[in-house]
Amino acid sequence: MPLYRYKAVTPTGETHEGEMEGIAQSVVVEHLQEMGLIPIRVDETAASTGPGKAGKGLLHRNRISQAEIAVFTQEIATLLRAGLPLDRSLGILIGMSANPQVLQLLTQVREDVRGGAALSAALEAQTGVFSRFYLNMIRAGEAGGSLDVVLQRLSEFMERSKELRETVKSALIYPSILVGVAVLSVAVLLVWVVPQFTQMFEESGKALPLPTQIVIAAGDAVQYYWWAMILGGIGIYTWFLSQLKQAETRYKWDKRFLALPLVGDLVVKLEVARFARTLGTLIGNGVTLLTALSIVKETLSNSVMSEGLGEVATQLKEGQGLGKPLMEGGLFPKLAVHMVMVGEETGKLQEMLTRIADVYDREVQNAVKRMLALMEPLLILGLGLVIGGIIMSVLVAILSVNDLAM
Repeated sequence: MPLYRYKAVTPTGETHEGEMEGIAQSVVVEHLQEMGLIPIRVDETAASTGPGKAGKGLLHRNRISQAEIAVFTQEIATLLRAGLPLDRSLGILIGMSANPQVLQLLTQVREDVRGGAALSAALEAQTGVFSRFYLNMIRAGEAGGSLDVVLQRLSEFMERSKELRETVKSALIYPSILVGVAVLSVAVLLVWVVPQFTQMFEESGKALPLPTQIVIAAGDAVQYYWWAMILGGIGIYTWFLSQLKQAETRYKWDKRFLALPLVGDLVVKLEVARFARTLGTLIGNGVTLLTALSIVKETLSNSVMSEGLGEVATQLKEGQGLGKPLMEGGLFPKLAVHMVMVGEETGKLQEMLTRIADVYDREVQNAVKRMLALMEPLLILGLGLVIGGIIMSVLVAILSVNDLAM
């Protein structure tokens, strides 16, 4: 039976840590609740999950990441919903801290809160840590007196966003390995295999076929100028990053990405899912539509679609609603726009945006699967053609040398 390590607090705020066996995490949580404890963290131990797979809490690394912010959000939401005051909840999290940077951040936030500042103001003072979306959600919860509910929704939002990112990353692992193997295989052939035949070809005194000459030249280039290739790759990568940092060139590249087959469709679906979930979450927590749009605009990574939302916000100020400007912009899929229009007409925009996000999250997963289904045979075919071409060029040269000898 799996072994779980837990951290929990009593209704008075006393912290308890320990290990407990259970069929599943939910069973351990229920058992802790029956014992009168409030579970903060329940992770399967390394003995159960294997090396490197044990759950990582908020404060196990030396810097503050989005994953740590998500865990912090979940933990403080749990404490507040259990009825603990904000000051006491922050104190408990500070007591569980191991990362010095996070400990310093939580300590400063608690001091600001004790000094009379709202949680949103205390978090905003930690420059560069919390996004504008996160801070506005906290402000909406404070204004509506439902900070614990908003924090729980924030936690769920961040978890869904993480799942979407992990889906895309996981899908790219196999193609990346395949490309790496292909490059390594070609390098081995050019650097070690082809040079074995070069001396024999030179001694034959016969002009080699053009394909063989190309392969030998490629082998010499890889063997003697590999460092220049690496520097060239780094240079191209650095140049591309500098292009993306400039607003004008970033816009041009984003426009090119949208025009690419398959890739453009995937980018649009990713952005629509992010747009719908963020906007729906903000509206559902009392943020006005115009303010929410300005926040969502900053969360989109594609500058073309982000600029399109800016134009939508301008028309929204003129009283044209949300659906019509989105349709006229032509950047968002018609299905998503029609669902937005239905939400506006029925007064259920927030609910409809959540449905759009769910639909396009699934669409992203399907699009990734389709891309992989097409990419894998193409990569395998390309690898086979390159390696086969190298081998054939060597064989042709060997046959020509043999003919000369006869």
